[in-house]
Amino acid sequence: MNKTITGIQQIGVGVKNAKEAWAWYIKHFGMDINVFEDTAVAELMLPHTDGKTRERYAALAINMEGGGGFEIWQHTGIEPKAPAFELNLGDYGIYITKIKTSDINTAYETHKASGLDIQGEISEDPSGNKHYYVKDPYNNLFEVVASSFLYKKQKSVTGGVYGCTIGVSNVDESLKVYRDILGYDEVVYDKTDAFDDLKCLPSGDQKFRRILLKHSKPRTGSFSKIYGPSQIELVQALEREPQKIFKDRIWGELGFIHLCFDIIGMDALREECKSKNNAFTVDSSDSFDMGVAAGHFAYIEDPDGTLIEFVETHKLPIIEKLGWYMNLKGRDPKKGLPKWMINTLAFSRIKQ
Repeated sequence: MNKTITGIQQIGVGVKNAKEAWAWYIKHFGMDINVFEDTAVAELMLPHTDGKTRERYAALAINMEGGGGFEIWQHTGIEPKAPAFELNLGDYGIYITKIKTSDINTAYETHKASGLDIQGEISEDPSGNKHYYVKDPYNNLFEVVASSFLYKKQKSVTGGVYGCTIGVSNVDESLKVYRDILGYDEVVYDKTDAFDDLKCLPSGDQKFRRILLKHSKPRTGSFSKIYGPSQIELVQALEREPQKIFKDRIWGELGFIHLCFDIIGMDALREECKSKNNAFTVDSSDSFDMGVAAGHFAYIEDPDGTLIEFVETHKLPIIEKLGWYMNLKGRDPKKGLPKWMINTLAFSRIKQ
C-alpha cells in the first residue's frame, strides 16, 4: 500500500489551561465537536521532551464547517513556558494557523464586535485572496482566510484549520518536506518583496520570500470530505536572522506545537521518509491508545526543526457511552467515509 494523506487532522496548540482555552475556541472559532479527551503520560516523545516522559492532558476538537481541528494540549507535570522573546514573522516554526471562513466580511465584523485582538484589517494576499489576522488571549496568531470550501454550515463564522504559515531558513530546502513528502505540489504564488498585507505583524514590513502552496489533486481517504483542501505558506526572512520559536523549550509548551496530517499507509510513509533522508524521529510502531481513540502516530522534522505529525487512525468514538465506535483500520485509501458516518461526530457537540 502506498501512503495517502487524507488531510490536515489538527494543529497542536500548547496552553496553560486547556479547558479555558477550549471554551474560547468554541465561542470564537466554533471548535465545539469533542472528538476525544485523554489524560496520560507522553512516553514516546522523548526526542522532543528532553528525554523525559511528560504528564499531559489533550483534547481533539473540530468544527463541522470543515477543515482540520485543534489538539488542545496542556502539560500537567510542569509549568509550560512561553517563548523568551517576542515572536516575529519569519521565526522558525509554525507562526500562524490559517482558519477557513465562507464569509470573511461577516467573520471580521463578528470578531471585531466581540472585542477580539484583530491585527490590521481585511486585506489581500499576493493572489488576491482576502484574509485578516487575529490573536487569541494566549498570544497565538490566526489568519482567517476566505475559502469556498464548506462541509456543513454551522452557526460559527469560521470553519476549521486551513493550513499554516511557517518560518523557514531556506524555502528551497523546506520544499523537500512540504512539496515532496506532504504533497503540496502547486505554487499559488512565489514572491520576494515587502508586502502590504503583512505590515500589521511584527517585522512584517521587512522583505521576505513568501511562497504559498496547495495540493493539485483532491485528498482522498476516510475524513477527506470534512478536512477539505489546505495550504501551506512558507516565509523566509531576508533582512534579519530569525530565531527558533521553540528555542530552549520542549514540545507541548506554549504555542503551536505541531502540524498533524491524517494518513493511510504508515509503513509506506516510513520508508518514503527514510529514503528522502527525513526518518521518523518518533514512531509508535503499532498502535497508540488514547482511551476512546486509537491508531498509529509518527513525527518528522522539517529542516528547521518544525514538527510534523502523522496519524493513521484505527478507532474513533461515535457515542462512547453506548460503545459505538468507528473502526477505520484497513479501509480503502481511495474511499472516504460516507457523509452520514462523518455527521455522527456531531453527537459529541459541546453546548455552551
